[in-house]
Amino acid sequence: MDKIRLLRFFLAVIDHGSFSAAAQQLAVSPSTVSKAIQRLEQTIGIQLFQRSTRHLRLTTEGEQYGFQTRSLLEQLDTCDQNIKQKNDVPKGKLRISVPISYGRLYVRPLLKSFNQLYPDINIELSYDDRYVDIIEQGFDVCIRSGTVSDSRLIIRQLSPIDFLICASPTYVKHHSMPKSAREFKQHPWIRFRYQQTGRLMPIMMPGRPSHKEFDPDQSYIVDDGEALVELCADGLGLTQMPHFIARNGLLDKRVVALFPSFHPNGYGVFVLYPKRNYLPERVKVFVDFLCQQIEQLDETPRSTWARAI
Repeated sequence: MDKIRLLRFFLAVIDHGSFSAAAQQLAVSPSTVSKAIQRLEQTIGIQLFQRSTRHLRLTTEGEQYGFQTRSLLEQLDTCDQNIKQKNDVPKGKLRISVPISYGRLYVRPLLKSFNQLYPDINIELSYDDRYVDIIEQGFDVCIRSGTVSDSRLIIRQLSPIDFLICASPTYVKHHSMPKSAREFKQHPWIRFRYQQTGRLMPIMMPGRPSHKEFDPDQSYIVDDGEALVELCADGLGLTQMPHFIARNGLLDKRVVALFPSFHPNGYGVFVLYPKRNYLPERVKVFVDFLCQQIEQLDETPRSTWARAI
C-alpha cells in the first residue's frame, strides 16, 4: 500500500472516530484499516493513536501529523484538479509534423478554421518528408503518407493513397497516349525521388497477385511532390502521383488522368499520436477536426474521390 493511501486511511480514522467507521467509509475491512495505521506508524516511527477497548484517541504527535497531512493532501488534490482541468481544456502548444506536399495542400488550408474554433491552441507546424520519431522529437501529432507501423502510437487512417498517371491536355493533344504499360517507354517521365533514401518512386500498375512496378526512362527527377504536377502541367511528359498532389491540377484541368486510379494495398495517409492514458484535449480536438475536414473532401479511410475517375 503506497504512502498516500496510508495517509488517506489515517485521515479517515480521524474524521470518523474509529477503525470500523473508517473502514465502512472506505469500503474495506476494519482489519485492513488497522494494518494500514500500524504500517504508517512503523514507517514514520511515531505512535499516532492511543488505543483501548473503548476509545481511540490521537496522540499529541498524531494531532500534529494529522494537521500537516491534511494540508499536504488538500494541496495535492488541488494540484491534481488544476492539471486535469488544463488537460481537459483545448489550449496550449500543439506540435504537428506533416509531409511537405500534404501539409501544404491539405493541412495548411484548414488551420484558419481550426484557429477560429480553438483560439487558445497555438500550432507549431513542421514540414518534413523524412521519417520523424514523434516521441523522440516531441511532436503531439504526426501525419504521414505511405506505409506506417509503430506499436508506440495510435494510428488512424485518413484515406488510402490513390495513384494517378497524368499528362497535360496539350501533351495529350500532340502525342499518342499509352494504352498499356508496355508503351510507357515511348514517353518522357517526370519522376519523384525520396529525399531520405534517394530511391525513385516506382511507376505502379495493377497486377496479380500484387501490383507491378515499372521503371520507364525519365527525363526529369524532382524531390518535391508539387513539382510533379507543375512539370506535368507544363507538358514535359507523363507522371504518376498521389491523389492529394494531383487534386488541384485535375480540378483546374491543367492535367488529366490517363488511366483509372490505382490503390496498392497498405498505402495510405495516416494521423499518428503517442499512446497515452490521458490524451490532452488539444490533441483530441485537432485529430477529430482533421478527420471531419478530410471527409468533407470526399475522402474516407476506405476510399477517395479519385476512385470515380
